[in-house]
Formats: sequence, structure tokens, C-alpha cells
Amino acid sequence: MLNRRLLARTAVAGALVLSLVGGVVTAQTAATRNPAEVQAGTYKLDPAHGKITWSVEHLGFSTYYGQFINVAADLTLDPANPSASTLTATVPLTDVAPNNDALKAHLQTPDFFDTARFPTAAFVATSIVIDEDDASEAEVTGNLTLHGVTKPVVLDVEFNQAGPSMGGVYKVGFDGETIIKRSEFGINFGLPAIGDEVELHIEGEFIKQP
Repeated sequence: MLNRRLLARTAVAGALVLSLVGGVVTAQTAATRNPAEVQAGTYKLDPAHGKITWSVEHLGFSTYYGQFINVAADLTLDPANPSASTLTATVPLTDVAPNNDALKAHLQTPDFFDTARFPTAAFVATSIVIDEDDASEAEVTGNLTLHGVTKPVVLDVEFNQAGPSMGGVYKVGFDGETIIKRSEFGINFGLPAIGDEVELHIEGEFIKQP
């Protein structure tokens, strides 16, 4: 008797799952790692899942890491014509997180970012070139404005996945990397003991907009 009840409940549960799949899940696109299957449209960076981790050599003793948080970015995607896609990003330099209050305060001064004059950094993509051998990788060239100076920068970007995320929102995720020389942007404090080359690792989950 117990087995019959269990089988009956299982059948009902199975029917419910099938009805949900037919009524809800199929209305969304399943997760995909194929860039050609990404939904075209406009996207905004999810600030809770978008940040820039930076690292720099510190006096020869270590590689020091910190992050920029509360990054804002807008992305338009056209999988049928990736070169027509666009990307703009704004980085609030006051929201640097070096895990050290004294260093955070020092980074705001004219020795480094001089945020009283230059509170944000900005990136505007000018070209997107998809790798011929791997469509999930691309070179994104753009203009980086930092400390009042604008220079071209090339990001190596990797597409991770696209599809419905928690809450049912459609997302697309990327990682990116580049290296800049801070001296080229007029930030020379501590050179050469503190490294000139700054490695940037960008992670971003973008939410599709209505």
C-alpha cells in the first residue's frame, strides 16, 4: 500500500515538473557556452557580480592585490555581427578596496588617483575582434581614461556562459585581462620600487534589459 502511494505521489510530482517545464522553463533560454546562441540586446553590469581585481609588484617582496567595486557598464550584443557590439564602463576610484584603510586613503591623494580632480576612470570600446580559432575569445580594444589621461588599451576577453540565472534573469558572463603602465597615465609615485605595470582582471555578469 505504501509503495502504491509513493508511486502515485511520484507520478504527480513528475507531472507537475513537466507542466512547469512546459509553462515556464521553455519560455527562457537554457544556459549556453556557444557565443552564437547568446540573445542579442542591451545589457547592464550586475554590480554585485562585476569587479576589477588589480595587482602590482610591491617593493620586490610581494604582488599586492586590490579591487575596484561598484563598477557600472553598459553592453550591447549582436551575436550575428560581434564587431557591431559596444561596451562602456565607469569605475568609481573612490570605491577602491585594497583591504587597508590607510592605503585606501593614500590612493585618493595626488600621489595616485587624485580623486578630488579625477573621481572616475572610464573605458569605451572602439573595436571587438573575435578569435578566428575560438569564438569564445576576443580582443576588445578601447580608450581608457584614468587620471585625466586617455590611452588605448586591449582587453583579452573570454565568454563564459549565457542563460537564465537566479531569479530567472537572463545573464551573460565574461572574464577579461589586460596590463597597463601607470606611468603612462601620470601616476608615478613610488617608482620603480612599486611596480609600473598593473595587471587588471575583469569579471562581469551582465543582465539583459527589457
